[in-house]
Parts: sequence; C-alpha cells; structure tokens
Amino acid sequence: MSTDLSQKFDRIVLRAEELRSDLSGGLTGDAFSRASKELAELEPLVARIDEWRAAQAEEREAETLLDDPEMRDMAEQELRQLRARIPGLAREIQMALLPRDEADERSAILEIRPAAGGDEAGLFAAELFAAYQKYAALRGWRFEVLEFNETELGGLKEGIAEITGRNVFARLKYESGVHRVQRVPTTETQGRIHTSTVTVAVLPEAEEVDVQVSESDLRIDVYRASGAGGQHVNKTESAVRITHLPTGVVVAMQEERSQHKNRAKAMKILRSRLYEAQRSALHTTRSADRRSQVGTGDRSERIRTYNFPQGRVSDHRINLTSHKIDRVMQGEFDEFVDALTEEDQAARLAAET
Repeated sequence: MSTDLSQKFDRIVLRAEELRSDLSGGLTGDAFSRASKELAELEPLVARIDEWRAAQAEEREAETLLDDPEMRDMAEQELRQLRARIPGLAREIQMALLPRDEADERSAILEIRPAAGGDEAGLFAAELFAAYQKYAALRGWRFEVLEFNETELGGLKEGIAEITGRNVFARLKYESGVHRVQRVPTTETQGRIHTSTVTVAVLPEAEEVDVQVSESDLRIDVYRASGAGGQHVNKTESAVRITHLPTGVVVAMQEERSQHKNRAKAMKILRSRLYEAQRSALHTTRSADRRSQVGTGDRSERIRTYNFPQGRVSDHRINLTSHKIDRVMQGEFDEFVDALTEEDQAARLAAET
C-alpha cells in the first residue's frame, strides 16, 4: 500500500468525521441535506477502511508472536490468512473510489436493428431482442416494448424497449456494438453457414432536466401507421416522426394507436439519444489519452459472436468464450456482464495508479 493511498484513506475518514460534526452542530435546509447525502455515501467506505486498518493491526500483532515457539504455528497461520485478505480489502476500497458513471443507476433504452445479412439478420435481431427481454425478467426489471417492426418472415426491422429498474444501464451498457451470428439460416437450402450482424445500442434513460429540448428545434410529422407487410393500416394519422433540427436526430414511433402516446414515446427516445451524445462527447474529451479495454460502446464496433454450429458465444473484447449458447439466448448474460464490468474496473484502476 503506497503512502499516497494511505493518506487518501485518512482524508476520507477525516471528512466523514467533519460531516458528523457539522450535522450534529445544527445544519438545516439544503446544507443539512447535502451533508447527510455525502455522509451516507462515505460511511460504507469508512467501514471498509476501518476493516482494512484492523486487519493491518492484527497482522502487526501476529508478527510479534513469531518469536514465541509456542505461538509460532498459530501466528504463521493467521499471517497467511491476513496477508491474503488485506490486499483484497485495499482493492475493494480503491474500486469504490473510482469515479462513478452517474448514469449507472438509471433505467435504459435498448435499440436493436439488423445490419448485414438480410432476412437472417432480421431473424437473429428478433431472437436477441427476446433474449434481452428474458434477461430483464431474470433481473426483476420491467421491459416495455416501445417499437417492434417485424419483417414478413417474423424477423425484426427495428426493436426499441424501455428497461426500468435499478442499475439497468450499469449492467447493460457494455452490450452496445455489433453482435455477429454464424449459423445455417432456415432459408438456406445448401446447408451453408452464413454470417450476419445485428447492431445493439443501450442508452441511459434521460429525464427532461437532463436535456433541454426546445419546441422550435423540432419538426414533427404525423402519418398513418402500417404493420408488417401492410397487414394493418390505421385510418387516422397516429404515427409520429420527430426530427431534432440542430443535430439531425430522427425518431419515428407507430407502436401505439394514439398519436399522443407515440409522441411521448418518441420524445423519451429522442432525449435519451441526445443525452448519450452529450455523454459520449464528454467521455471523448476526458479520455482522449486512452481507450477502454472493453471497447468504446460504439454500435459500429464488433463485440460478440454467436456461433450456433459450435454452440459457443465469444466476446472479443475480453477473449471470453462460453459454450452455453442455448442458455445465453435464454437471457443468461451475467457471465459476460460480470467479466466486462470487472475488466473495465481493472482498466480504470490501472489508469488511476
């Protein structure tokens, strides 16, 4: 443990003591709320620091017993346990000190579209959309379909969903990018393996306070919605297309029969896209000197391959391969999410030291 890091821990403990003193000294109003919030965030960290310091004290005490023949064996055993535990405690504290992504606790907007591969890309896009819906159910999140445009073969032209719950964006943000599928399509008569791609975008859900959108910056067009293959045509102009003129971002929505509901959903997606664009620009500015080891999150970056003949799923950013493709397609993404989160934390920790 470096002296600088130990001093940083000291400052955290001292700050917690100052806040306790301030709160007991008669703070009121906004000052009381701010101090209470800051202390609530620091207290778990202070508890871990106290645990780390106690373990270090136990280590020093055990070292003093090594010269005692009767206590030596017990002291050596205790030292082995403590020396294995202390670095882990320090690493946990360092992880907690890493700058937090303010969007991590937010809900998210999931967007999935077929890319290269024609009908097969659309079919896999629909399967991947369903897999994320199952993952949401496993996590206890609410999954609301905002837009689901099907192809005539039952594939997906575009799927958009709002996933609501705690830490949704933190768990799903590494899913943005190009997902590649390798398999024999049902439409293939020669039994040849085809490669197709699907793009996934995960956006932190934005509130009105996050992105100020002026009505004068919007062009709103309404038109009649139609289903796959023209199966259903609305008699009223309920579909909505909103164009954000300053950025050129376009959102179209026709899932609901109500123009008002389609407009509300389109505005929700528009705000999230604009909010993510702001976040991306800020991230680029802050980290121009390094590139995250788990990728940029850009939807043009190939991140994962689903190889059905071999029954494997491979994440190219961390060289992780799972041979449980059936379970992954049933929504069991945690093996990848956990590994990606750990890799990102390790990369950021290395950058801080």
